[in-house]
Amino acid sequence: MAGTDNSVADDDALYVLTAVLLTPAQFPSVLGDDYPAACAALNLEPYAEGYGLVLGQDGDGARWTVVVDDVSLVAVAIASWDCGMEYDLSPDDRSVVCALPGWPLAVAVAAPGVKAPHDPAPDPEAEADGEDLAPLSPPDTDVWGPAQRRLGADAIALQWAAWREQVDDETVFAPVGGEDSDGSVARGPDTDGSGTDSGAGPQVAGDAGESSGPEEAAEAADEAEAGKAAADEATLPGGRPDVRLPGAHPGVRRALAEAHGYVGTPPPPGRVRSSFAPGDARMIRADGPGWSMVARTDDIAFVLLDEVPGEILTVGRGTELPKLLKALDAMAVRPS
Repeated sequence: MAGTDNSVADDDALYVLTAVLLTPAQFPSVLGDDYPAACAALNLEPYAEGYGLVLGQDGDGARWTVVVDDVSLVAVAIASWDCGMEYDLSPDDRSVVCALPGWPLAVAVAAPGVKAPHDPAPDPEAEADGEDLAPLSPPDTDVWGPAQRRLGADAIALQWAAWREQVDDETVFAPVGGEDSDGSVARGPDTDGSGTDSGAGPQVAGDAGESSGPEEAAEAADEAEAGKAAADEATLPGGRPDVRLPGAHPGVRRALAEAHGYVGTPPPPGRVRSSFAPGDARMIRADGPGWSMVARTDDIAFVLLDEVPGEILTVGRGTELPKLLKALDAMAVRPS
């Protein structure tokens, strides 16, 4: 992040605090499940080439979001700032699409020498014409919902190794019924490997084998209830979601079915995105109504659901997940 105007002299000057891309391949997913939805949150047309969003304050300290169509300029500025380099982001007036009051995202810094960040005063002329826009504000992420669910998926994608190590390989890929690792299912720690799984789809963590008698069934039920109670109590610091190994939640199966549907019927742009991952793998981010998925093409998948607050559900590779991820990668949009 960088400020580009160290002396804001008047209300028309903008002290740039940060910038983000709004393109089909890269957009603040907190704004929506796909690119058109994110654009709609800002009352913008889903222009195929995308936009750059420049967030800053005017000379009075008011928050403004300047929308520009020079995506390359904003991308260079972001890359420079990420490398710790200074970059004077000063979009040409001809590239400015509009200036929106407020910020659509939370910004942790403020411009020096001006008032604290605040929403600009209403424009009397715009009010008279009925065209005055309500100031933008970040989505509420204090209560679990779509915005926090998508932010959680983004956090997993950014810190995959940290989240992945919470899931033990032996638990996730334990073979069942004498199958080798290529036919394994993802099971929770309560299973003993004596059962089979008849599902043809990707294996969901916690798919347990059938118990051999009423005593085993009662014990399994007690353990499941205890596990649920522990899951209800345990969360990571800062309210982040915690990794769980629950039974096959119907929401996970619904998410996987909808993801399969994307392969045959492409969803809106940005609903499925593919980005770089170490090695020859790709990181897949997919969203849908009430769910988000993040996966590596060479590993497992994590699913977050609106209906299961604060939990991350795991999907083991099995035999079908690799095929699904490969197909999603083939049709996903990628950063240019």
